[in-house]
Amino acid sequence: MERRLDGSGAENSQGKAPATLREACMQASLFLEERGIGEPRPNAELLLMHLLGIERAALMRDWQEPFPQQRHSEWEGLVQRKAAGEPVQYIIGEQWFYGLPFTVTPAVLIPRPETELLIEAVLEAADRLWPEAAGSMAAAATPAGGHGAGAERRGSGCGPTVLDVGTGSGAIGVTLAAQRPQWRVCASDLSPDALEVARTNAARHGAAARMAFVQGDLLAPFLRRREAATGAPGGEDNAAAGMRIDVLVSNPPYIPAGDIAGLQPEVRDHEPRLALDGGADGLAPYRAIVAQLPQLAAMPQIVAFELGLGQAEAVAGLLRQCGAWREIRTIRDYAGIDRHVMAVGIAQE
Repeated sequence: MERRLDGSGAENSQGKAPATLREACMQASLFLEERGIGEPRPNAELLLMHLLGIERAALMRDWQEPFPQQRHSEWEGLVQRKAAGEPVQYIIGEQWFYGLPFTVTPAVLIPRPETELLIEAVLEAADRLWPEAAGSMAAAATPAGGHGAGAERRGSGCGPTVLDVGTGSGAIGVTLAAQRPQWRVCASDLSPDALEVARTNAARHGAAARMAFVQGDLLAPFLRRREAATGAPGGEDNAAAGMRIDVLVSNPPYIPAGDIAGLQPEVRDHEPRLALDGGADGLAPYRAIVAQLPQLAAMPQIVAFELGLGQAEAVAGLLRQCGAWREIRTIRDYAGIDRHVMAVGIAQE
């Protein structure tokens, strides 16, 4: 017999539809809470807004309006998916990041709020090096009155070339392109399905014409041609070999392989393992990227990583061993955890 929701949140074989939007939300909240789902009320509201195609303000305004009876079966399906542990972002196909809605699918990680701090740090550091390329589309169209150190190195009116390694949904790369229209942004990922999601988001936010998308493993597609790995797929990847990268930013897989089984079920059972598994100690992608840096056309002026818990010292140490940057610092997230490491400014310049 099909499982249904009643007003108390228990199963109801009668399948009676809620009378109002408020009743639908309250039923679903109780149902999700009984099944141990975190934040049951916000999840229920998101599902209801998705079902009706409305924003939260409209939901609150129409709180006592009749629930559309013809959508009852669809509504129950959404709530049952959430009760089974599926992330609400995959159910509704969207997650907001840095004030923008991003399409998400099970092919990509769901963007997290702490990654917005990485965006802020990269913007601030790059604006110091390339002040003429800072600001909005309107501001970018007007040359800056003065030129800082970045302008002296790169030339007036020239913004940085940015590489987002392991782009996933494109949250980092697309956001940077949207925030700085004079920047040239390339997004790479090993997963072709993830790249399709990133392309969708670039088009959604008007950044597609200013971005390139490359399939490949970490920095392999971008190494100088004589050192690039053979057999790289596609002409677009071949064209990327030897590309000069001014800013490298990455939120790579950093969960130790042995810890994945202990993750929250929503993450462990639904988000792509390829984007989670960082090897035995979670540091394998960082070691690989740092080892590949000298094989690029030039050392990036900025390298910025997101990290897992307790990894900041080790990753900062990898960057210090390169001896390439004037400044290496860590950035704490909202919980006070060292969540990002950033290296800025080529030391020999």
